Amino acid sequence: MSSIRARLFLLLTAATGLVWLLAAAWIFISTQRELGRTLDARLVEAGRMVASLVAGQQIDPGTAAQVSPPPQSGYARQLSCQIWSLDGRLLGRSSGAPDAELTTSGSGLSETVIDGERWRVFAVEDPAQRVRILVGDNLKVRDRLVRDVILGLLLPAALVLPVLAGLIWLGVGRGLAPLRRLADALGSRDAEDFGPVRVAADAPEIRPVLHALDGLFGRVTEARERERQFIAFAAHELRTPLAGLRTQAQVALAARDEAMRTQALRQILVAVDRTSRLVRQLLDLSRLEAESTTPPAEWVDLGALLAALGQELASPCKVRDVTLAMEPDLGGVQVLANEALLFTALRNLAENAVQHSPSGGRVTWSLRVEGAEAALAIEDEGPGIPADELEMVRRRFFRGRQRNGTGTGLGLSIAELALRRCGAALRLRNRPGGGLRAEVVIEAARLQLSAVAPEPEKSIKGWQES
Repeated sequence: MSSIRARLFLLLTAATGLVWLLAAAWIFISTQRELGRTLDARLVEAGRMVASLVAGQQIDPGTAAQVSPPPQSGYARQLSCQIWSLDGRLLGRSSGAPDAELTTSGSGLSETVIDGERWRVFAVEDPAQRVRILVGDNLKVRDRLVRDVILGLLLPAALVLPVLAGLIWLGVGRGLAPLRRLADALGSRDAEDFGPVRVAADAPEIRPVLHALDGLFGRVTEARERERQFIAFAAHELRTPLAGLRTQAQVALAARDEAMRTQALRQILVAVDRTSRLVRQLLDLSRLEAESTTPPAEWVDLGALLAALGQELASPCKVRDVTLAMEPDLGGVQVLANEALLFTALRNLAENAVQHSPSGGRVTWSLRVEGAEAALAIEDEGPGIPADELEMVRRRFFRGRQRNGTGTGLGLSIAELALRRCGAALRLRNRPGGGLRAEVVIEAARLQLSAVAPEPEKSIKGWQES
């Protein structure tokens, strides 16, 4: 049964019935015990009273029990009395008492079975009068008394339980009314309405649900807004190089001068490179955001990864006349990270550094370990980033005042997202002598430093020649 109301109704009704049954069982046991004690005390009292009367010769044992008492009903005719001589003769008995001796046990309380009926008997002997007085209760009467008490509890329960079930059903329905109002409010909302849910939250249990829904709608709104901005910026950024491609192609077709045609073709290559990089970055960003699980980490050869990156950026470095180098102690360093994500982050940081370096400039990779923190840094000799833009440059498509004509404004945001997925962080700071220092901050425990002697410093030119 999927209905919360029905489940609560069944649970509460079953719990109420169970409590009632447990109470009836407890009352049955306690009543039976207390009633047994009370009636045993009455047996003892009655036996001793008869014994005292016989001892005081106020009752003739031969005739006292022959007198028939007035007819009684119900629980009044419960006691039976017998007077026996010590030599085994029945001297007298009360009306309704069996002919057989109530008990053959000695003095005190005992139980016996006579003609298939159980009796509770108190026996007391009087050696002076040479008699034995037996006073007994038929336990069937005791059981009927306890049964009547329990029936007195269960019969009202059987009548009241349906009424109680109806009250529980109505009470659960009223208790769930805020949920129904919330469901009605959500069902009547427009599909494009992601504003706060306007429902009176009288019940404190509903308020966390409302807060969670409002938070969810807020996050969905932010995600939709980011998607709209992303699509708008991407369309704008793609339109610009495509328009340039068309213009330069028209110039190349119309040019009569060979030098002009060659220059137009070079501009076409620049536009194609920029468009290719933008498309690749958009795909990287989309892939990083689409992955919902944390990728597995493995030990990656950092020196080999930077060497492969240098080979990939050899052409842009040659075009801009920029040297990309790494310090010799990076050779053989192992880092625990996801190789694809780490390569994506380092490639975008390196491309950013190369694009903002002047002709003849130098971009250098270095590693610094201090305590529990390690920082893989890339430094360029470009203009740096204004202090008030150091945080804003992490935003998508933000270029800032120092932008150049080839940047897309996505490199640093992609690098930061990839590093965050790797369990690392991106830290940016301006160099005192000019340029930018971008650091990949990671735990030092996730590094394994090489024990072999470092190789001479490598640069792009060295990689190209090898």
